[in-house]
Amino acid sequence: MIIVITGVTASGKSKVAIELAKAINGEVINGDAFQVYKEISIATCKPDLKTREEAPHHLFDFVPLSEDYDVSRYQKDAREAIRDVLSRGKVPIIAGGTGLYIRAALYDYDFTSVPQSDRSVYDGKTNEELYQRLSELDPEEAKKVHPNNRVRLIRALEICEAYGSKTSFLASQEHKVIFDDVYFFGLERDRENSYETSDSRVEELFQMGLVQENKGLLEKYGTSPRAFKAIGFKEIIPYFEGNISLDEAKAEIKINTRHYIKRQNTFFAHQFDITWVKGTEDILKWLNR
Repeated sequence: MIIVITGVTASGKSKVAIELAKAINGEVINGDAFQVYKEISIATCKPDLKTREEAPHHLFDFVPLSEDYDVSRYQKDAREAIRDVLSRGKVPIIAGGTGLYIRAALYDYDFTSVPQSDRSVYDGKTNEELYQRLSELDPEEAKKVHPNNRVRLIRALEICEAYGSKTSFLASQEHKVIFDDVYFFGLERDRENSYETSDSRVEELFQMGLVQENKGLLEKYGTSPRAFKAIGFKEIIPYFEGNISLDEAKAEIKINTRHYIKRQNTFFAHQFDITWVKGTEDILKWLNR
């Protein structure tokens, strides 16, 4: 059995995953694109070390900020973690809100034959120009990518231009679950409640030292690490550069988080067969029915 606990930002996934792991002899596997990175903790809302000691955790806090880590690498690492947990008679519990990473771990996505290109050709292009190009090459894939998600836009363009076709490379695959007994649970949050909770989370991050942590990492690494594209980090950079106020940076984080929640809800609705629950008790009742 494999369990997925997902939901929008600040819905309580980490807490439920740990509670469930304790109840069913499970181990938690990260399903968030940015929580894999070392050092950047507050912006990514990574469970701290004390929290992770409550149950075994995998794929958290292990990639140096100097490295780029993408969905194909995550797929390999996640599948190894899943098989390791299963081999020891435990229950893998994938917890996170990055839908594509979760699908890559569990479905028959094949990234191995997609070549890397010289991404410098995209440097002078705006996000709008990249999105327009993707819409011309692959209209269906363009519908799945947010126009401001530059990383996803460039990767999609790499795939399209490598295969010279309007047929999406990934869409041409069957996308079937490759493991047995996989159950998807989503934590229920109405949209307004999600927005209020996420706004409160942002305020908490600032109280926890978000600005100080980000400042130290920027001084150490500059602006190049991929992890610095995380919401809660990228919006602070203009503040350090003297282009906006701290209040403006905070407002931008709240806005971008709300946009991300909207995209998450859309993805979950169309990509997973989810059973929506309120918390751990609902999951246990469903499993024991």
